[in-house]
Amino acid sequence: GREGKIAKPRQLHNTHWGMVCPAETPEGQACGLVKNLALMACISVGSYSAPVIEFLEEWGLESLEENAHSSTPCTKVFVNGVWMGVHRDPANLVKTIKKLRRKDDISPEVSVVRDIRERELRLYTDAGRVCRPLFIVENQQLALQKKHIKWLNQGYRDE
Repeated sequence: GREGKIAKPRQLHNTHWGMVCPAETPEGQACGLVKNLALMACISVGSYSAPVIEFLEEWGLESLEENAHSSTPCTKVFVNGVWMGVHRDPANLVKTIKKLRRKDDISPEVSVVRDIRERELRLYTDAGRVCRPLFIVENQQLALQKKHIKWLNQGYRDE
């Protein structure tokens, strides 16, 4: 009957953390079934992939044809799901992309996923992705400092 509620569809999956609000849900029958976007999450508007592709080509992206018979381990690079080529130093490439994104040289909406096990680097610039804010940690230290919070409250921007 109605009393025996199934719990599984009402629970949040671990991958939804920061994207779906764990608390905001209606009372009654639909409790847990209707899910809302988390407060700090946003939906990506999308940006052109051309600047990202140009950057990759300048920073050592090798075409698939050049690497067809190479025995050197390379990381596959995808932009919006399209295999663009391979790269020999993915760690440095990811570090550079993140630095450019933080300086606003490439769109802050560009998502970077490095899958070390699969040897893949996936970049996304398309619209409709759920994005969430993350804290930046460098050398096991939080990069966010009290001065940054103060600047935000005062409306300053770190150049």
